[in-house]
Amino acid sequence: MRNMKAICTKLACFLLVLFVGGMAKAESITSPNGQLQLNFSVNAQGEPVYELSYKGKTVIKPSKLGLELKNDPGLMNGFTLADAKTSTFDETWEPVWGEVKQIRNHYNELAVTLNQKAQDRNIVIRFRLFDDGLGFRYEFPLQKNLNYFVVKEEHSQFAMTGDHKAFWIPGDYDTQEYDYTESRLSEIRGLMEAAITDNASQAQFSPTGVQTSLQMKTDDGIYINLHEAALVDYSCMHLNLDDKNLVFESWLTPDARGDKGYLQAPCKSPWRTVIVSDDARDILASKITLNLNEPCAYEDVSWIKPVKYVGVWWEMIAGKSTWAYTDELPSVKLGETDYSKMKPNGRHGANNENVKRYIDFAAANGLDQVLVEGWNEGWEDWFGHSKDYVFDFVTPYPDFDVKMLNEYAKSKGVKLMMHHETSSSVRNYERHMDKAYQFMVDNGYNAVKSGYVGDIIPRGEHHYGQWMNNHYLYAVRKAADYKICVNGHEAVRPTGLCRTYPNLIGNESARGTEYEAFGGSKPFHTTLLPFTRLIGGPMDYTPGIFDIKLDFMGDLPHGRVQTTLAKQLALYVTLYSPLQMAADLVENYEKHMDAFQFIKDVAVDWDDSKYIEAEPGDYITVARKAKGTNNWFVGGITDENARTANFTLDFLEPGKQYVATLYADGKDADYQGDPTSYQIKKGIVTSKTKMSVKEARSGGFALSLIEATPADKKVVKKWR
Repeated sequence: MRNMKAICTKLACFLLVLFVGGMAKAESITSPNGQLQLNFSVNAQGEPVYELSYKGKTVIKPSKLGLELKNDPGLMNGFTLADAKTSTFDETWEPVWGEVKQIRNHYNELAVTLNQKAQDRNIVIRFRLFDDGLGFRYEFPLQKNLNYFVVKEEHSQFAMTGDHKAFWIPGDYDTQEYDYTESRLSEIRGLMEAAITDNASQAQFSPTGVQTSLQMKTDDGIYINLHEAALVDYSCMHLNLDDKNLVFESWLTPDARGDKGYLQAPCKSPWRTVIVSDDARDILASKITLNLNEPCAYEDVSWIKPVKYVGVWWEMIAGKSTWAYTDELPSVKLGETDYSKMKPNGRHGANNENVKRYIDFAAANGLDQVLVEGWNEGWEDWFGHSKDYVFDFVTPYPDFDVKMLNEYAKSKGVKLMMHHETSSSVRNYERHMDKAYQFMVDNGYNAVKSGYVGDIIPRGEHHYGQWMNNHYLYAVRKAADYKICVNGHEAVRPTGLCRTYPNLIGNESARGTEYEAFGGSKPFHTTLLPFTRLIGGPMDYTPGIFDIKLDFMGDLPHGRVQTTLAKQLALYVTLYSPLQMAADLVENYEKHMDAFQFIKDVAVDWDDSKYIEAEPGDYITVARKAKGTNNWFVGGITDENARTANFTLDFLEPGKQYVATLYADGKDADYQGDPTSYQIKKGIVTSKTKMSVKEARSGGFALSLIEATPADKKVVKKWR
């Protein structure tokens, strides 16, 4: 018996050595501050497995990694751990524009080389662990037996530890323009049908499929955010939930043939990201997405400028005006339609006098640019016909004088912003792109809002597939050749590429203000966007609607904005963007110029940002320091519940005095009752001043803090 025990003990030791030294050897790294730990191993089936913990608590349970290939055994199993290298990186870099002046990029890295002996090939999985989360990607070195390959599906898993609260929108290959749903993970299937609303182009794939960035909260107060970074030459990742086991798995957008990606080694996937904290404010302040992108690709960035703009847009969205010049043309063929012989419909918004009115308003109020939509021929039948040759992007309607208007704008110190709606005929846009960009340069434009409404041409491609993602980046790079900034609408949601290509100055890629005219968004919508859509980069949300009830529409059918006026002001701070629009009609601003003063004053580029309080779906309060100044701006918003924001101005420079101007909800303000009730208060404050601001239901406040001059100190009273 004693000999048998000895033999068993020796055998167990031998198997343990074999297990540790062979296929299942484990590797681990911790974050620089030691609070996050990543463990990696290869299991008995040769499958790569990782897990993540935060402050000793498991965040991601053991989760498998790998890729399924077309007509190939795949990169799923049969691996051994051939090599593991660890390293540390620490740098500080300055963005061209951003929420802060400097960004620290500090992580510990683990790069594992996996050998698939049966196919005689290797892949590398690279993990980077930051103080606020994890990034990992697949890398495919140049080698004999892995050159050209087709991805059938990526199988990156994120195994949850419980039935977390989640804020999600339906997984879709073509749109992110959905209202968010708050639910437990296990409830997603039952709520999916109600969460899917109509859109110009959409394609769902699963009753439990959701989009990233996905924000969750555990029962013990840990916030988890799943997303991706550096989406280049690859398909956009969605997440499909196994709701029985509570495991998310990556689900890539297919092409017209159903394939998920065409790759050629050497190449790499985008980063998959997990941001983790027990403080919601850390999620908002995280710079993981930017840090996982490459440094700026341009040597000269002097031509890239943040922009505050107004535009001929909202009147068309709401239905007062139209993009089309005439109602006499059921069909348009470019180059064959003589608009000079057509009767104008009298509702065309992009006419000379209307545009000049917006230019005058921008000049009088210090706004940089004026967007004009519907200026070019072809809008009469632009949508719904799968039309290939839809716009040429250079031929204006008879009532839009390009040269005169740009000269008029220049004389006022204002620029016009170009609009390129492609109607999703991407092939048509690419055939005209150089000519269109040169037309912009010749006529004084330096920024363009592009659009991709409708189903993609080439037919069968999706907005978020590899082919289209390559197009979006091609357009940005091509624009840089002409020193043009791009604001892409209906494009794939951002993944931090604005670090590398900072002329990608804005995106829509989510449910923006326009939906307020179509029927509204939930009151908590804008408290979620910073936790979801904005994790990848800034959004052109188009805030600043003052006519909350859309009274200017009269008896015409219209929606209603689901906020108070004060909350609209707050969005200029809470929704970060270097591209901010004063989206309402100029006549609506002229009725409330005292409130419009905040839009005039608020910055669009920042040296510092402080997230004072935050809870996804409930409230956010943010303070930001304007670039190159000592002035701060604060914005606070809430959901459908009234609340009071209490905070101290301790971010101000000690010993200095500031003129505080508070734009707050009125005593009777309510987003469903009296949304335009607001009050303005002014006083001298310091870093010791304590603020208590009441926010109405779906309300908010905006606060400017301007360093006081000697004259201010004489006439402005102390804050009370």
